[in-house]
Amino acid sequence: MSMSVLVLNGPNLGRLGRRQPEIYGTTTHAELAAQCMAWGHELGLRVEVRQTNHEGELLDWLNAAADEGTPVVLNAGAWTHYSLALYDACAQLEAPLVEVHISDPKARPEVFRHTSYVEPHAAATFAGHGVEGYRMALEHVAANSADHTGESGDQPHP
Repeated sequence: MSMSVLVLNGPNLGRLGRRQPEIYGTTTHAELAAQCMAWGHELGLRVEVRQTNHEGELLDWLNAAADEGTPVVLNAGAWTHYSLALYDACAQLEAPLVEVHISDPKARPEVFRHTSYVEPHAAATFAGHGVEGYRMALEHVAANSADHTGESGDQPHP
């Protein structure tokens, strides 16, 4: 039985391919979702990709993942840097949580350099690798799970 993994994307990521392609590339969100599902399939994972511009919806998805023990690959977008509610929701996750950023927030203008509220709870962070960061995150989930039933193994933060 393959393990389910949620790939959750926050605000403005639904505009990938159209929004600042010089920073975020030309891959659309639909193309990213298809790639994530294909990469997951290759790794024996069932991947579901979701995107929202509504913080409460993302929090509901994280709460459900916590209740179900589902691993999460999370690109929370701007919420990464200012949402204490996101911090609290991530704190309750016991299955692997992997943070992804298409660009590297640390290389962005000062407004984006604030602390990540996801990182303290993440097993790993992949930033600045474009959409390949999602593949890297899914590989990390697959490699750091005790089995494909949802139990997690040790996930040291790199």
